[in-house]
Amino acid sequence: MRRSTSAAARRSPRRDSSRRTYAGSGKERLAYQFRNPDFLETALTHRSLAPTGGTRNNEKLEFLGDAVLDLVISDLLMRQFPRHQEGDLSKLRASLVNARVLADKARALGLGEALHLGKGEEKSGGREKESILAAAYEALLGAIYLDRGFVAARRVLARQFAADLQARATGAVEDCKTRLQEITQRIFKTTPTYTLVRETGPDHAKHFVSQISVGERTFGRGEGRSKKSAEQAAAMEALHALQVEAAALAPAKAPRAEASVRTVRKGASGTGGER
Repeated sequence: MRRSTSAAARRSPRRDSSRRTYAGSGKERLAYQFRNPDFLETALTHRSLAPTGGTRNNEKLEFLGDAVLDLVISDLLMRQFPRHQEGDLSKLRASLVNARVLADKARALGLGEALHLGKGEEKSGGREKESILAAAYEALLGAIYLDRGFVAARRVLARQFAADLQARATGAVEDCKTRLQEITQRIFKTTPTYTLVRETGPDHAKHFVSQISVGERTFGRGEGRSKKSAEQAAAMEALHALQVEAAALAPAKAPRAEASVRTVRKGASGTGGER
């Protein structure tokens, strides 16, 4: 497909003289150098330009990149949330690995401007289509995997999703704090009490330790760079402690809810010691 010089310059990815580096033309940079620039070219070629035979398109790389993405994000989530169950991890992964999020990643890298599209897709606004952008992002990951292997692809994804994972971590802990309060209000008829037990470090690098209690029972401690984060960590620890005790006390065939009630009542009596 012929393009004017100005159009080609506007739509082509920024590369070095060897065409090996895709720097991106958006607000973010991929910061990855390809050993084999053909992988990059294929990743940026939509099937509308090369539907059959001849020129390769990015469909197979998209297929590969989808698998790499699932594996890496699953690994990152398991490390970020070691106490989460499979169902919770699946929900978190679904919130990260979907067309909307991947299309946003592609836009941030300027992939839309770099794509090689057929005339039909070009006229219909293909460079902004969510499905095309998400597929291009996955194809780029597949290209990186083929170029330098899993470690390189994981490194790129860890950098790309660092902020997303941090946001999910904060949200997950805040959810734990809310869930814990709901449980204590329903069973104990009271709310948790957070006590600052230690504060260390200079003003620019403070470290806090918070302890959480319900009635006379201490359920856990949490640490953080702020009082809020320490309390959030303590809430997560308390929830985990309740789950462990419920599992230990529950008869083999008893409903989980019934076991949880017995555990909480034990805590309410104040007979449990500090963990």
